[in-house]
Amino acid sequence: MITESELLALLADVESFRVERTVSTKDTDKFSQAICAFANDLPGARLPGYLLIGADDKSGQPVGVRADDPLLRNLAGLTADGNILPAPAIAIQQFRLASGDVIAIEVQPSDLTPVRYKGQVWIRRGPRKGIANESEESLLVERRTAAARTFDAQPCAGASLSDLALELFTNTYRPLAIDAEVIAENHRPIERQLASLRFFDLARNYPTYAGVILFGRDVGAWLPNAYVEYVRFAGESLADEVTSEKRFQGELVSVTRDLSSYVHLITNQRPVRADALREVTIADYPEVAIREFLMNAVLHRSYEAPQPVRFYQYSDRIEIQNPGPLYGLARRENFPGQTSYRNPVLAEAMKVLGVVNRFGRGVERAQAALAKNGSPPAEFAFGELHFGVTIRIRR
Repeated sequence: MITESELLALLADVESFRVERTVSTKDTDKFSQAICAFANDLPGARLPGYLLIGADDKSGQPVGVRADDPLLRNLAGLTADGNILPAPAIAIQQFRLASGDVIAIEVQPSDLTPVRYKGQVWIRRGPRKGIANESEESLLVERRTAAARTFDAQPCAGASLSDLALELFTNTYRPLAIDAEVIAENHRPIERQLASLRFFDLARNYPTYAGVILFGRDVGAWLPNAYVEYVRFAGESLADEVTSEKRFQGELVSVTRDLSSYVHLITNQRPVRADALREVTIADYPEVAIREFLMNAVLHRSYEAPQPVRFYQYSDRIEIQNPGPLYGLARRENFPGQTSYRNPVLAEAMKVLGVVNRFGRGVERAQAALAKNGSPPAEFAFGELHFGVTIRIRR
């Protein structure tokens, strides 16, 4: 983050491709567009950009805003609501100056450009921001930092366009991910459209693993363990009789849809009398909690690992285990407060598809649903090769 002396220098200078100033404290569209533009880093400087809230855009003078907790919380949530995708890294710092508060939002350049806000690619051309044209967007596609690529952004060697269900992309995903006006003006070949969303590698002419996971006609041919294995046991251990088994596999849209439908069938929802005039619905397991933990497992799993996601139901509990430990900055000591995405392209896609409502809130929502149902809180297992969660049956 910047120091106060560095902030004062930015306020005294003119706006540039790295600095935007505003007196507004409520224009979230403007803030989000600026964050998106800085993350895209069109000049390729690989330096952070700064949105300075509480300063006049022409003179740079602080205007006397008050940075209270609600404002700071709202700003911190700008990259969590799923409107800016993929979510860039930001840091927020408050400065108390003699003439008023100034809030500096530092935005790091993204390695997964182009970054979009509500389906549009925002960039800075010198001191001005605007929507990228086709040539500028293509430059952002080609500039991705290859060394920093996550597995889901890497090319799937040997795969081709014919291995993707392109109608699923054009009819289902693209209208949700891209602004309608951009689609109407889009004359690019399908490879470039896919590449713009990180589903195709133009240099190698292969779909990325994210493209295969989302739209693959036969996902198992490229990722044999990219499925969810459900097993129901009659008792409380693996040694007990298996009463049912099911495998959820295929492209991600179908897997998440089928999982959600199946969870509804196994929760055993039922009405109980709360008092003389009122009934409430309870369940062995609240549907929201099981669904959240399953979607987290699908999203955060290691797709390179030679195991599926395990979804095991015993007579007294459900256990969900995904291959791969906590990733990146997430650690046992800061879980679930700190989230890092092993598969950021898939995280974006699941938000676009409505599978994820808000980044970083899945565990919190699940625990709240368990408490409302009268169930014990979920228990977590932090392994070196896996991450697991146990949900106890409501007694």
